[in-house]
Amino acid sequence: MVTPEILVRWMEGGGFRFAPLEIDGIDNRPVLAVNKEEMAREETCAVAIGMDGNAYLQILSEGVRTAMDRRRPLPVVRFADGEYAFYAGSLECNGLYRQAESKGRIKEALPVHAEDLRRLSKTGFLAPLIFPGNTGSAESTLGALWRRIRNKPSAATFLAFLERHGVTLDRGNYLPFYVVYAWLSSPSFARLVDGRRVCLVNADRNDEACHDWFARLGSKPEILFAPIPPEFVATRWPSLREEVLSRIPADTEICLVGAGIGALGVCVDIAERLSIPAVDAGHVLNMMTGRVDKSNGPRLYTLWKTP
Repeated sequence: MVTPEILVRWMEGGGFRFAPLEIDGIDNRPVLAVNKEEMAREETCAVAIGMDGNAYLQILSEGVRTAMDRRRPLPVVRFADGEYAFYAGSLECNGLYRQAESKGRIKEALPVHAEDLRRLSKTGFLAPLIFPGNTGSAESTLGALWRRIRNKPSAATFLAFLERHGVTLDRGNYLPFYVVYAWLSSPSFARLVDGRRVCLVNADRNDEACHDWFARLGSKPEILFAPIPPEFVATRWPSLREEVLSRIPADTEICLVGAGIGALGVCVDIAERLSIPAVDAGHVLNMMTGRVDKSNGPRLYTLWKTP
């Protein structure tokens, strides 16, 4: 296996390794039973030496709790294949949702995203999906094959983008991608927001489904809603910013954001403007609103064993 130099440098320099992401109480078997077999490879990901899934879950939970109680900005944003394609200037970013109108619009948006990534790295958590299957590694170094794989958007090309734009990703601001899903779908999260003001910044709204979802976890937050366009937030956020932010009640205590690749700017700006946590919730919002179909089915680390 030939591993891109930037991945080796980041992992060795930052004290990371590939290890199974084990979280007590999570049951991925039902998810794997209805998805492609290769999805199981994502259960092994970049983990800091001395850390495990439970420790990361605790860090995220305590970080959000403190930010809510002390009214501090805390953006939390996930990154995976769609983001990797976007930052490589590829329209492959348009997967389940339309993220970019053209390569030209991506190019125009990249400086804004780079600045938002720098802001995120200083005030919140980056949660990229980095596992052996998406690192841009190759089985062979033979000419064209290696060049093709090296240039394909991957976790390695994302790390290179961060490096080019002076964005630090280290043990202090890194979370494994699936830790965010695990926490948002957990009893711990439900307890934290019980009785608190939670604003869903999302294109879909289903108040009854949301209340039922929280009720099943024994939680009754006050659910608020701020609509956001269903597409192209990644390229249009600067022109949408003030209108969307004005829809979020000032006394909101935490925002859950569904904006695709545009979640970066949305989360960073909400957290900074309101001094609250703003979490890129993605698929878990689809769970709350009864629209798991929009995610093409269930996702890893979102199903907890029943006590």
